[in-house]
Amino acid sequence: MTNQRAIRWGMVGGGTGAMIGNIHRIAARLDNQFELCAGALSSTPEKAQQSAQEIGLDADRSYADFTEMAKSEAARPDGIRAVSICTPNHMHLPVARAFLEHGIHVICDKPMTATLPQAQELAAVAGRSDALFILTHNYSAYPQIRQARELVREGALGAIRLVQVEYAQDWLATDSDTKQAAWRTDPARAGAGGAIGDIGTHAFQLASFVSGLRPTKLAADLSSFVPGRALDDNAHIMMRYASGARGTLWCSQVAPGTENGLRLRIYGEKAGLEWHHEAPETLWFTPLGAPAQKLRRNAAGTSQAGMALSRTPAGHPEGYLEGFANLYAEAACAIRAREQGAPIPDHVLTPGIETGLDGLRFVDACVRSSAGDACWVDMDG
Repeated sequence: MTNQRAIRWGMVGGGTGAMIGNIHRIAARLDNQFELCAGALSSTPEKAQQSAQEIGLDADRSYADFTEMAKSEAARPDGIRAVSICTPNHMHLPVARAFLEHGIHVICDKPMTATLPQAQELAAVAGRSDALFILTHNYSAYPQIRQARELVREGALGAIRLVQVEYAQDWLATDSDTKQAAWRTDPARAGAGGAIGDIGTHAFQLASFVSGLRPTKLAADLSSFVPGRALDDNAHIMMRYASGARGTLWCSQVAPGTENGLRLRIYGEKAGLEWHHEAPETLWFTPLGAPAQKLRRNAAGTSQAGMALSRTPAGHPEGYLEGFANLYAEAACAIRAREQGAPIPDHVLTPGIETGLDGLRFVDACVRSSAGDACWVDMDG
């Protein structure tokens, strides 16, 4: 990793006690690429100040309001150069707009916004800014996912026929009054999609990232199994691709016994591959008529793309934190290239505006299809 001076960085949301905020802080620090200098860590001023003290921010760099933070930091000679947004979905647009308009790079949790019109508005804002917008689809930065993507692009699978992806959890199987459950099941804060927005967008992006395919049509059956729940907690989706390939996506947050069951399978005319997030260091490659190959992270047979994102020798487990850190390391590389007026290197594959737009197009199409009794709809409306 580079020894360049760490990028001055801030956070909106993600105060102490927020799981994803701690993940961002650990990931950003793992390669010494970012230095946390400022934050508006909570919409509650007292909690924001308490979080700043616990994290170690200077009092004058802890803000009660993100608009004040964007304006003040942009005016400081030692102001932040990048900010991470760790808020509920409905806040992504106003927060990202505030920082992009001040030329501060944005690293934003997915989905990009709560709704497709908001995503289109944010895309316009980003198009007028010199700053980058990066989306935290962190699973695409796992070493074995990069190896899977390389296998597809090298033609090792042949023409792709089938794409199957699932993401199953059980933490919303009952009516929960936790803070995390409350906003994710509230249309005013989560947006049009429940499970499809929260984890379905991850599954959709991962399948597209590895396969290189984007569906043109889909048919979605969205369900809300918990009584009184306003948004979907389970979805079965069929997808059609222009190439003739077919795909299925299942996402659920009401599947008892599952934890973080993200699984990807892709089958071509010559071979298939399979990856499971709960065993992230293994990629199965299954050639037609030949023994299956168990490809391990940073072991014999590892691709250049996979080795580039590995930190430790084979047999020393890496996982969620390292994958998130890989995304931050690539974000740092992209930010430095942009600020130096240089092209972003080819190995940097950070998801951006177009990925975010496609995620909201996916959610929008699922909602439209399900409202029409799971009819086939165009992805692009």
